Amino acid sequence: MRNFTIYLALLLCLFASKMVAQDSSQKGEQAKQTFEGKAKAIANKIEKITTEEKEALKLEVEEVNVQLEKGTITKEQADQKKQDLAQARATIIENKVAVAQEELKDLVQQKVNGKINSDDSETSKDSILFEGKRYSISFKVKDSTYIDADGIKRVYKRKYKENSERRTTSQFVFALGLNNVVTDGSVENSDFKFMGSRFYEWGLTYNTRLAKNNNLLHLKYGASVMYNDLRPTQNRVFVIDGDQTNLETSPINLKSSRFRNVYLVAPLHLEFDFTEKKIKDDKAIFRTHQSFRFGIGGYAGVRIKSKQKTEYKIDDIDYDVKAKGDFNASNFIYGVSSYIGYGQTSLYLKYDLNPLFQDNAIKQNNVSLGLRFDFN
Repeated sequence: MRNFTIYLALLLCLFASKMVAQDSSQKGEQAKQTFEGKAKAIANKIEKITTEEKEALKLEVEEVNVQLEKGTITKEQADQKKQDLAQARATIIENKVAVAQEELKDLVQQKVNGKINSDDSETSKDSILFEGKRYSISFKVKDSTYIDADGIKRVYKRKYKENSERRTTSQFVFALGLNNVVTDGSVENSDFKFMGSRFYEWGLTYNTRLAKNNNLLHLKYGASVMYNDLRPTQNRVFVIDGDQTNLETSPINLKSSRFRNVYLVAPLHLEFDFTEKKIKDDKAIFRTHQSFRFGIGGYAGVRIKSKQKTEYKIDDIDYDVKAKGDFNASNFIYGVSSYIGYGQTSLYLKYDLNPLFQDNAIKQNNVSLGLRFDFN
């Protein structure tokens, strides 16, 4: 029990250090520049672009007028030149504004990610007025095209997608940690090594938000494969005696002894996720696994296989023996489980309600404690 307590303390320390690191990271993000300041700088850049190009256009038009007055060109030629010059300046403005547009989209992305806060508009407009004809330039944060200096048409792509209506997401789950059995309501004085007995779990889960406009309650369900390993103490192995599976001392000096059950299970949890919703264009954007969360529920499934592996050495010959069979282990598994954590990492506890062996006189139930990772 002492070793088990030490190992649990190490797990809790690891978990706590991860929480502190994530909290520090969040505080660092809050120190970013404000949206207003950056947006104003971009607006000034756009204003400068349009002002400079308008002035350049006026000079070019005056030069055309001089040529017309001197009679070096006809009125039709002058009008055509003025139209070409205006169109050229409008194209230059569009191309230069496209660069500022990319900066604005990056700025908006930061606001969506919660790094900066503002309610500034995401649309900007400007225009050129020449001889009664207005050449307008406008842009929004969306996919857009522009022509670069080489005359090649290029596309700016959005860097994020709206997921406000996506109520179901999926995660890859991986868990590992300590494994043992509860005998007469206790794991103290266990017949199995605390440090050597482990469990592993991997699978796929789906996470469905239960309320349309609230992010707290989620239903988490899917399928997993569980591996429960037990390593007996005092040079012992499992021996079948009719419908009983007993732990007996081996006549051979063993280097290692391990018993494993493998299960295919369907977990089901009610998850409480405290990730706050975000508002984008008056729409609620919901995310998961970005704050504190905990889940409570259970699992049920079937045993796939059981195996006992022993390793020993006789006359300088190494033996590795694998015995496969049912070992009178329960064919079905069902139990309760819970987890609590931050982000994608949780402290995970599960307990089998079914006995490890079907008909043994002494009922033993498997219990596991470790870390769980839910990768979006």
